[in-house]
Amino acid sequence: MGKLQNIINLDKTQKELILSNLDDNGRLSCLKAFKVARLIGVKPIEMSDACKSINVKITNCELGVFGKIKFQDAESAIYSKIKQNFTQDSDISCKTLWYIAQESSLRRVGNTVKNSDVEVTNCQLGCFRERKGHREIKS
Repeated sequence: MGKLQNIINLDKTQKELILSNLDDNGRLSCLKAFKVARLIGVKPIEMSDACKSINVKITNCELGVFGKIKFQDAESAIYSKIKQNFTQDSDISCKTLWYIAQESSLRRVGNTVKNSDVEVTNCQLGCFRERKGHREIKS
């Protein structure tokens, strides 16, 4: 488990809300982490630290950065839209990708990210800032 960036002191109720939303493997999914952040009154960016403070991992990134979600093929129209927002090389922030997903779906954007050279930066949950090592486009 990574190092805490900020100390998050959770009360008993907050801890219980996190623990009651874990999957069968004792982890909190990306989507549920956003929901739980609202429930426990922390900013989404603080969720990684909140979870680490009670030894819980966040899993199943909806954009395919980490976890075990099965993804389908990339879509060229979505890739074109994503490409318009690259910051450098093929880097794009998680928040921008979620915004793009409003026009189609998070799953379709995730499929495209997972199966392309797109590198996601700045996780909205605080799980990572940058990814190391660019992938090649998968055909």
